[in-house]
Amino acid sequence: MSFHSHLLANSLQIIGETSPSARSVALGFFVRTGARDETPEECGVTHFLEHMVFKGTPRRSALDVNRDFDRIGADYNAFTSEENTVFHAAVLPEYLPQAVDILADILRPSLREDDFDMEKKVIIEEIGMYEDQPMWSAYDHAKRLYFAEHKLGNSILGTPESITALTRQQMHAYFQRRYVAPNIVVAAAGHFEWPCFVDLIEKHCGHWQKGAIGREGVSETRGSGRFEVMTKDKVTQEHVFLISPGPSADSPLRYAADLLGMAIGDDSGSRLYWALIDPGRADSADCSFHEYEGAGAFYTSFSCQPEQAEEDLRVVREVLHDVQKNGIREEELNQARNKVLSRVVRGSERPKGRLMALGMNWIYQHGYRSVDDDLRAFEAVTLADIRQVLERYPLDQVTILALGPLSQLHAPKA
Repeated sequence: MSFHSHLLANSLQIIGETSPSARSVALGFFVRTGARDETPEECGVTHFLEHMVFKGTPRRSALDVNRDFDRIGADYNAFTSEENTVFHAAVLPEYLPQAVDILADILRPSLREDDFDMEKKVIIEEIGMYEDQPMWSAYDHAKRLYFAEHKLGNSILGTPESITALTRQQMHAYFQRRYVAPNIVVAAAGHFEWPCFVDLIEKHCGHWQKGAIGREGVSETRGSGRFEVMTKDKVTQEHVFLISPGPSADSPLRYAADLLGMAIGDDSGSRLYWALIDPGRADSADCSFHEYEGAGAFYTSFSCQPEQAEEDLRVVREVLHDVQKNGIREEELNQARNKVLSRVVRGSERPKGRLMALGMNWIYQHGYRSVDDDLRAFEAVTLADIRQVLERYPLDQVTILALGPLSQLHAPKA
């Protein structure tokens, strides 16, 4: 595999990893904007705008967009996170020109008023649908509780009230501010010719406007440390999240943090698995490390019958306290490492998987990282690195949210 990069005159960044042995090519437009970049008046606009991008352009109707993707057999989609909005497609190599044409075109949407009003109803229904999923709802509320006034606490979907109040003019102003050429990375991975790809992007995107880039409120946070119980009707299980601080996406400790989360809360063979799942105390239990620009966090969660919740919370806090005090064992580190190495390798075997790693590494690490670079970084993690993570980011310094039928829940200390 060979890596290439090129910066257009308008500061739009193009990167690519060519793999002649691949049988497909994946491409994506990584827009460095997400929920944390919204003002309170714009809450939910980034995700709403992701929907509107597919509603049509001066050249295509919404039906045309879908038909044109389908004609070339594309696997295409988009997603919005706290920090990025990504539009991507995977196609056979001969259809790369058409795929670039469609994606570049929809990245300059019409944002028609009629489409805006109709899609607003869809977004509000989507918010209701996710609120009806207890684990997702608990996660969203726990994230807001943990981050408090920090911009990472902004809701990705927004609220029915914020979406209802949002105007098409506000969305257009947000688009003009955030979808500028210097704030976008275009990436491709798989079987393609790099010079031809650069020419395609130059042709379709070289005229895009420049603009100021950057992000406000980039800082670490230790979390609010609060404990909250939310009673929700018709929810039969208790869903509990414990969030603690972690390293940021550009920290050298992120590899150790990823392995630590795996050792504590992977879905098989982890501390939480043996403490809660194997003995049948809980239906789910997980710990994972989430990295952001300037901050990071460990998300520990479990769901169980309400009558078991208090005892399970005690057990989870004991697990976190023990790890904080004593660390993890060498065999736990090796097991977690093997799982992560397998995840990295398997994800890289398909151009679409490699695309995501390529784009996100460029955004957060400000450069190229090969598969071997990531493998070496995980292989180099030692127990001393795990201890360093624990000393700098106490795992048992938690913010807790419980959502379910209970109206109160004690949070005994470990």
